[in-house]
Amino acid sequence: MNRLQLSLGCCDYDRTRALFDGRVTVEGCDLLPLALHPEEIFHRAFNGQAFDISELSLSSHTVMTARGQADYVAVPAFVSRVFRHSGIYIRTDRGITRPEDLAGKTIGVPEYQITANVWIRGMLQDDYGVRANQVHWRRGGVEQAGRQERAPLQLPDDIDLAQIAPNATLSEQLANGELDAVFGAKAPSSFTRGAPNVGLLFPDFKQVEQDYYRRTRLFPIMHVIGIRRALVEQHPWLPVSVFKAFNQAKALAMTELAQIGHLYTSLPWGVSEYHASRALMGDDFWSYGVDANRHTLETFTRYHHEQGLSPRQVGIAELFDPSTLDLSKN
Repeated sequence: MNRLQLSLGCCDYDRTRALFDGRVTVEGCDLLPLALHPEEIFHRAFNGQAFDISELSLSSHTVMTARGQADYVAVPAFVSRVFRHSGIYIRTDRGITRPEDLAGKTIGVPEYQITANVWIRGMLQDDYGVRANQVHWRRGGVEQAGRQERAPLQLPDDIDLAQIAPNATLSEQLANGELDAVFGAKAPSSFTRGAPNVGLLFPDFKQVEQDYYRRTRLFPIMHVIGIRRALVEQHPWLPVSVFKAFNQAKALAMTELAQIGHLYTSLPWGVSEYHASRALMGDDFWSYGVDANRHTLETFTRYHHEQGLSPRQVGIAELFDPSTLDLSKN
């Protein structure tokens, strides 16, 4: 049997690096890995299926799954996970001292559907009583004007979402006071350059996020790995083989994070942080697979539906190829 020649669009994380340097391969396949920024990957994947295997936004994949229009079949390799209390940037001159103060405010988002914002809005609702329909949402590029949703949305009438001016950016509007806050996966330059009256809602976000984990046991999932549906239909063995490879690459990364004889990361106390994370969150704190993440995935799909992104709560089994849900065991 000829080996499949497959392209891979994915960020070069420590947990995926072995797929880029060839230490791990997908059985039966030769990979052409492309190390790209997630935003570029998502745009190219959702607008033309540019990659055979692709890192995908969990939120956008859920949008398309709910519509029965997903071009990719996902496997539960969660290559990006981030606590998102650190992603709320505010005007410090608007009386926003608590999360509850965000109700009624005008908040910028690069896209309403991005996974980071689903988690932020869900946390605000569950922990602080601020619902998505209590905020005025304004969409646009953080640093470059004109950004739109990567997948078209059909939101309920009670969600106030409007595009900002075509030549404006969220970072500028936060700095000049047109917005009360910005939610997102990366810091606006108005924050990083220290613009007046721009700050974090949670300056001590590490402590807040650790407390959040202790209370909820949620480590938010951002991205999954998808395989073009046409490939899966032609090669039904492929999803498990891809999933196995991503698991092997992650295992190598975790071994390296624990190596104190010579440091694999440029952080003096990275090994100590690795062990502290295990003490708080368990040995397999960056777990893959559905069973270990069912609580997190069900919370996410509930948020997704409550925020108007999916017309019903999508079932977990719908999001992933069935063959990856029950793997053989030694």
